[in-house]
Amino acid sequence: MKNRTEETRVLVTGAGGFIGHHFVTYLKEKGYWVRGVDIKKPDFKETHADEFHLLDLRRWDNCVEATTGMENVYAMAADMGGMGFISANHAQILRNNSLINIHTLDAAQVNGVKRYLFTSSACIYPELKQAEADVIPLKEQDAYPAQPQDAYGWEKLIAERLCIHYQEELGIETRIVRLHNIFGPLGSWNGGREKAPAALCRKVATAKLTGNPEVEIWGDGEQTRSFCYIDDCVEGIYRLMQSDYSEPLNLGQDRLVTINQLLDMIADIAEIEVVRKPIPGPQGVRGRNSDNSLLNQTLNWEPKVSLETGLKHTYTWIAEQVKAQM
Repeated sequence: MKNRTEETRVLVTGAGGFIGHHFVTYLKEKGYWVRGVDIKKPDFKETHADEFHLLDLRRWDNCVEATTGMENVYAMAADMGGMGFISANHAQILRNNSLINIHTLDAAQVNGVKRYLFTSSACIYPELKQAEADVIPLKEQDAYPAQPQDAYGWEKLIAERLCIHYQEELGIETRIVRLHNIFGPLGSWNGGREKAPAALCRKVATAKLTGNPEVEIWGDGEQTRSFCYIDDCVEGIYRLMQSDYSEPLNLGQDRLVTINQLLDMIADIAEIEVVRKPIPGPQGVRGRNSDNSLLNQTLNWEPKVSLETGLKHTYTWIAEQVKAQM
């Protein structure tokens, strides 16, 4: 007789991306039958999905195909990247992600999907609450009155509302997770879509390999964030999907560090000394941290992997990529 997980057919959209790829592997290790969908296959490692469909989820017919026969959907597909990409592509992000979000949820409801999890973002929080480096951690209720900084935040917030109303009026169960700065191996590390941890790992690895200790940072490096390792991210997402909680929920670490401190940690891992070179560049909000009180209360769980441990795994992998390209 099959296990319950083997009987459950699950769709992961964005399965060619960083979080989606890791999540497919996580589900397969638990015994689920998994369909992965994306506009591209994973960049760095073969997928473990039972099926992988190359589909453009901006199109309604493709979303119908993707969700047909699925019991659960983890909606992770998005046109996104680091601050450099987000700050320069507002129209593209708002259009593409709005189409993906609306069509995927609608198709899931039409096809009788029982439970749908949407991956939102800490970018939905109001800019005015993130104006100082030493910020008060963001609680879920801080989302309103709404004032996201950019189009990425706005489209995520609208999709959250869509999930809530579809559950209220159309019967599909929805879950909403607000991710805070997820990092780890097998993600973008160059080309403009990489986030701060990956970019700094690349720059430090390059400095070590070339003998040039100079590392560029955007601004003064005193902007702050909390960073959550990918293993904790996928565990938290799965726990939320299994829970009965249907309101938006933060998922991230609650340890606030500056970009300068992040760079120092990576340099220590690489066992080199670096020289900072501040340059102009998009920095996003001045400070952002996750309040995990509701996460702990709701799931009786919190992220376990320390920033140092996660950075060590990430730096080791990115250093290998940098060396292979030099």
